[in-house]
Amino acid sequence: MPRPVLSRRVACAPNAVLFKPAGIPARELDEVVLPLDEFEALRLADYEGLYQEAAALRMGISRQTFGRIVEGARRKVADALVNGKALRVEGGKTVLKEEGADSMKIAVPTNEGNVDAHFGHCGYYSIYTVQDNRIIAEERMEASAECGCKSGIAGELARSGVRTLVAGNIGEGAVRVLGSFGISVTRGAAGPVRSVAEAFLAGTLKDTGTNCSAHDSHEGAGHEGCGHH
Repeated sequence: MPRPVLSRRVACAPNAVLFKPAGIPARELDEVVLPLDEFEALRLADYEGLYQEAAALRMGISRQTFGRIVEGARRKVADALVNGKALRVEGGKTVLKEEGADSMKIAVPTNEGNVDAHFGHCGYYSIYTVQDNRIIAEERMEASAECGCKSGIAGELARSGVRTLVAGNIGEGAVRVLGSFGISVTRGAAGPVRSVAEAFLAGTLKDTGTNCSAHDSHEGAGHEGCGHH
């Protein structure tokens, strides 16, 4: 027997559900139907720019399934554009689930209880589970001996549910890779990691917007996201 199709998570409904060529009544056009799960796949992959693995995690499906969904969605959009058809967004086996509605996770690169100044060389990651804007659980993820995002840490953090990284110094390459896994970065943090996480939740810790130039200089040599100094 074929596997039952599980409901795919959708973070938001589209603002408009019908797109068509100007000046032609919809009733006179052939129509392409884009289910909500295909709409969501396009939103995550092509609008937010997430890697397929990260987008699949958001939708609660496998990477292979996500790949099939987004491929089908792109083909339908291309059909509508190339052949002048109407595009309607509706249907699909989905469940509306706002991102972060239940809880969120924050990761902090750590060295002996403090924010590690160099993302790529941290001893481990302190991960805090947050609900109703307060920390309800804490765990530890060991860091790889390899360098920064080249170790695959961005994917590991995303798979564990992390959506925010609070760091000290971090290169632009690492910020881009983390962003492609759906992880936002707040830079310029220092001090005890628990206090830093609480300051972030309180809104008193702001992103400095400054990347580590020493990190960036290595990216040009093929060490994107590297923490060498």
